[in-house]
Amino acid sequence: MRVKVISRSTDEFTRERSQDLQKVFRNYDPALRSQEKAVEYTRALNAAKLEKIFAKPFVGAMNGHIDAVSCMAKNPNHLKAIFSSSMDGDIRLWDIAARKTVCQFPGHQGAVRGLTTSTDGDLLVSCGVDCTVRLWKVPMLKMVDTSDRTGDNSQPSAVYTWKHAFWGADHQWDGNLFATVGAQVDIWDPDRSEPINSFEWGKDTVLSVRFDPGDCNILITSGSDRSLTLYDLRMSSPARKLIMKTRCNSVCWNPREPMNFTAANEDTNCYSFDARRLDEAKIVHKGHVSAVMDIDYSPTGREFVTGSYDRTVRIFNYLGDHSREIYHTKRMQRVFCVKYTYDGTYLVSGSDDTNLRLWKSKASEQLGVLLPRERKKQEYQDALKERYKHLPEVKRIVRHRHLPKPIYKAANLRRTMIEAESRKEERRRKHSAPGSMAVQPFRKRRIIKEVE
Repeated sequence: MRVKVISRSTDEFTRERSQDLQKVFRNYDPALRSQEKAVEYTRALNAAKLEKIFAKPFVGAMNGHIDAVSCMAKNPNHLKAIFSSSMDGDIRLWDIAARKTVCQFPGHQGAVRGLTTSTDGDLLVSCGVDCTVRLWKVPMLKMVDTSDRTGDNSQPSAVYTWKHAFWGADHQWDGNLFATVGAQVDIWDPDRSEPINSFEWGKDTVLSVRFDPGDCNILITSGSDRSLTLYDLRMSSPARKLIMKTRCNSVCWNPREPMNFTAANEDTNCYSFDARRLDEAKIVHKGHVSAVMDIDYSPTGREFVTGSYDRTVRIFNYLGDHSREIYHTKRMQRVFCVKYTYDGTYLVSGSDDTNLRLWKSKASEQLGVLLPRERKKQEYQDALKERYKHLPEVKRIVRHRHLPKPIYKAANLRRTMIEAESRKEERRRKHSAPGSMAVQPFRKRRIIKEVE
């Protein structure tokens, strides 16, 4: 005799919390759900609106400097540690979680222009306009003890005096060497008091330097002669040089695609290049209304953050031509330096008002631990917004950003000027002989020539 028994799993009928309703089973047959798209569109619209309601990117400010913040550096050993320096020569180690100064490094007699840490995070290198390079031993134990030790002063382990002022510094991703720039590019060994190698191409000042994450022997610099120059430490002379119409204030490599880099330019745009082909920019990132001062990539390589003279911080997709987010406050002044944290969750900006500010990389992201149900709901809402992002109402809500009135007016004025220039060029082409005026893509217009 055969007896049929209904078998049910206990997990399917057990509530996660006592406040939950009983589990409801649904039939997802499309024939039975004729209003599925309409319901999902409404949910996508509500998700886009809720994202704007809960968008609070500003976490807090860190004050302590008495002059403008000039540059910053991250600590590879600790996620919550960051170094900053100011125009008066003050260098500080910050605890981001507590938003307090952990240690101060005095000694520079002028503005500190370059700040970088070694690969192991035990050595801090600083240089400035006082023509000195100072090496500091990073106090790792103080990152564990968060007590008030702001009065502790560290002394440099080495001080190297050179014959010209410095404007930037960077350390190899995998190696012991670091580079400083000023009147020339100098390569230093921490154990030697003089550069082991120097490069020079022209007599103009070099403003910034970055080592390639994929090859520790390759570095790129930007100079006041509007150039981007590639160097190879295995060669006796610079490799290639790209000259643009306006100068680049900073440059940064993509950590996940080490052949690509992005330059922050004086003409309010950022230009992404492939180091193997410098005659044309891959993407032109627009949005700022004043000079872009600094740039830094996310550890994922999919986004980068920029700080500008127009008092805003913007986040760009590495393939996007316009910014994804625009951060600003009433008190924040001209932004001179920006950094992503090593987990990509936060970013730090340093501005002319002596403050460092901590921001969330995703404005509406919930801080703290998410329950599994909350995570599933967030993933579902993100999928809905992605699916219906092309529809006008959802697109308008997702793209809208509130801007301060001066930046809004400057953006409108800049847009009017660009449109007038394009109309003028089109009319000139119509009234010229056919073929006499070549149409040049925008990715090539700001490039003058490439020198090898």
